[in-house]
Amino acid sequence: MKLTEQTRSVSREQGLIARHWVLVDANGRPLGRVASRVASILRGKHRPEYTPHQDTGDFVVVVNAAKVKLTGAKARDKLYQRHTGYPGGIRTTSAGKMLESRPERLIELAVRGMLPKNRLGHQLFNKLKVYRGTDHPHSAQKPISEVI
Repeated sequence: MKLTEQTRSVSREQGLIARHWVLVDANGRPLGRVASRVASILRGKHRPEYTPHQDTGDFVVVVNAAKVKLTGAKARDKLYQRHTGYPGGIRTTSAGKMLESRPERLIELAVRGMLPKNRLGHQLFNKLKVYRGTDHPHSAQKPISEVI
């Protein structure tokens, strides 16, 4: 064991939480409404045992990411920036172009922005699965359909 690793204990309550799988269809729904509902389910705010500092949420599978709706002029005006790590390496992509090329990433970025910016947020984000079409490999978990 490295000296930098930390030992984390799992509380009894957190160990007893029954995780469900929730299926969200983004077909024709506005991006922000889908993202806010998904973030709420990931945090566990729909459960009576919700605790802000614990992971009490469910797994979420988002399908039809390519059919999510961008309202207004967001397809043209909303920009996403990333940096390559090299000098002058800033890259800018519009939301419309990202919706065409990588719609999964568009939903992931919207949801990630609504989660806590700490270890808990990273842990919650790992429970999100986004797919371009209707097919997904999580049918064995028998996800519950969520209407937004």
